[in-house]
Amino acid sequence: MKVVSFYRFLDLEDPETFRDELQALCDEQGLLGTILVASEGFNGTLAGPEIAVRAVFDWLRERIGISDDLDARWTEAGEAPFRRMRVKVKKEIVTLGRPDILPHKRTGQHVSPEKWNELIEHPDVVVIDTRNHYEYEVGTFPGAIDPGNDSFREFPEFAKELAGQSTDRPLAMFCTGGIRCEKATALMLELGFDEVYHLQGGIINYLESVPAEENRWQGECFVFDQRVAIDRDLAEGGYVQCHACRRPLSVEDLRSPDYREGVSCPRCVDETDEDRRARLEERRRQVALAAERGEAHIGAKT
Repeated sequence: MKVVSFYRFLDLEDPETFRDELQALCDEQGLLGTILVASEGFNGTLAGPEIAVRAVFDWLRERIGISDDLDARWTEAGEAPFRRMRVKVKKEIVTLGRPDILPHKRTGQHVSPEKWNELIEHPDVVVIDTRNHYEYEVGTFPGAIDPGNDSFREFPEFAKELAGQSTDRPLAMFCTGGIRCEKATALMLELGFDEVYHLQGGIINYLESVPAEENRWQGECFVFDQRVAIDRDLAEGGYVQCHACRRPLSVEDLRSPDYREGVSCPRCVDETDEDRRARLEERRRQVALAAERGEAHIGAKT
């Protein structure tokens, strides 16, 4: 089975109609995944047979009037990492909280995976991991700055503080598949930075392209599907996901007394009140009972 992530920033008229047409096509092709649609473009991940994904890509190219290939990252999976097919309309296809930032009008300079090591090893370059803190903890590039964000919407505050210190040093920025960096680098240019670079295709493209002996990635790479994380060989990694807060959990986290499957983990135990824990505990119990009967509990991820 193919798992394909893709996006395109462009001026998209009537996102609602576009959404309806795309949902119908994906359903017809038997695909699973999620696609976000906004006036600034589309962003999604699909899972299914390659011929079905290609049919959707052909339709997209014809629908938006382009002849070039979409920015897409193809990986393999033993089973579908999604349970359903959803196409949703949003204000932004990646939520920075700045819909006025338009990467298809102006963004940073792409750097190929083959040139990335040379860039981040330069002593004057500031390397920035634009992802969330929990993603950073799973793995990152050596020397990368962690903005400490719980969501990408918090990144503009970090960017503003960095620009207040100096805008003279060149920036090298990266994210999972490249889309967050398209917006993050566009924001940095608006804030006055002149030299702003980002990793073309993101971490996944780097892992696919760079030989093992030259690979500088440390740890695993968090992905937003049921694989949770992938290793340097793009195989499913060693993390699982907390069903309460959706954060990645290591083997050490699973051994913590604060971990209760489906209810809490060391990351969220202090964030969850008694009422919510009780609801999650009851849901966990119902799922377990349904599993014993060989049934799928309503609302459970199956």
